[in-house]
Amino acid sequence: MPDGDTNARGMGYLPRVIDTEVRECLRGLPAVLIEGPRACGKTSTGRQHSSSEVMFGADATARSAAEVDPHRLLRGPRPRLLDEWQLVPSIWNQVRAAADETGSAGSFVLTGSATPTDDLTRHTGTGRITRVQMRPMSLYESGLSSGEIGIHELFAARTDSAAATDTDLGDLIDAICRGGWPACHAMELAAAQRYCLGYINEVSRADIAQLTGERRNPIGVMRLIRSLARNVASEASERTLASDTGGQEPLHRATVASYLDCLRRLLVVEELPAWTADLRSRARLRQSPKRLFADPSLAVAALRANPARLDADHALLGLLFEALVVRDLRVYAQAQGGELHHYRDSTGLEVDIIIERGDGRWIALEVKLGASAAVDNAAAALLKLRDRVDTTVLGPPSNLVVVTATGYGYRRTDGVLVVPLTALGP
Repeated sequence: MPDGDTNARGMGYLPRVIDTEVRECLRGLPAVLIEGPRACGKTSTGRQHSSSEVMFGADATARSAAEVDPHRLLRGPRPRLLDEWQLVPSIWNQVRAAADETGSAGSFVLTGSATPTDDLTRHTGTGRITRVQMRPMSLYESGLSSGEIGIHELFAARTDSAAATDTDLGDLIDAICRGGWPACHAMELAAAQRYCLGYINEVSRADIAQLTGERRNPIGVMRLIRSLARNVASEASERTLASDTGGQEPLHRATVASYLDCLRRLLVVEELPAWTADLRSRARLRQSPKRLFADPSLAVAALRANPARLDADHALLGLLFEALVVRDLRVYAQAQGGELHHYRDSTGLEVDIIIERGDGRWIALEVKLGASAAVDNAAAALLKLRDRVDTTVLGPPSNLVVVTATGYGYRRTDGVLVVPLTALGP
């Protein structure tokens, strides 16, 4: 797998939703840290907002120089990009000190693909360095979604319809297999899938060992990755994942917990936490998170799947489509100060996604590939959730939405909005 965050050969920069957020952060604070999984586009985005750069990931001499005289590497036109800063953790305190010295906004852009071992070092950036989460490209960023209906419009409940797009289910299956990696954007699908397979191989073989400084069993890591893929978008416990790794000796639960921590710190796996809400009923909320890959293409690669298999297995396709929706909505919601959760209670009521903003407003969404009966069931679950939540405490939902794969967007007579993922945007 190619290193770094390059776009496909010969392509220009593909604008990203977080560009606006990065610009706003640089206007107010000395430094911004763009965090995200390797190859999601951090370097390309960082360069768009910088006037000079130090490439720690690509330049071994820069890493060596940082050990001798880190302050010297901070000199240069501002904003100055410090790419893959976690490879030289000592540079963090140098940036903090430089921010204290000058107090100038927009001095540094840092990028990072992993959370360093010493978290105490990172906390010293409070008030000086702000973090922006970056993920692989959404369908809107890659051009497969019109973006006709933005998240801000869903919160304002200003929309009741959307035109159908030219994207069909086959296009979405290809998008799931290809992933939102900028380097794969213009590749043939087979090449893109080889790229994704190489990605998870590198994670299991090298990335975790580099992160921890300890040799890990790459076969064991890959067994866990495949177990996560088989249980994608589920609340499978560590014990379940350990058992599902299979073989004559399934992984020990403690080993699974250790590997999961590494995958989270590499930003390859991201949890979808359970929503905490006040209920009118005596139902009890379940608290287990769902675990998803940063991009559903990694699950496809781990399962050695392809478009033909997904087209023939709509149960698996449905789970991967849900993962795709979560990926995209995380990108769009972040621009509106929103965070994603899922809902499940002791009565068995489940709702795939809750988007909650800092001001307390919330939206509930169910994800369905299509078919009128499935949409009816999804709408019924959303309405049941609305009636179960204590809206005197939380307030009523800003919208109830069923996200489908394709088709038109429309408002049902019961008030539930049906909208295809290919019409959603920031």
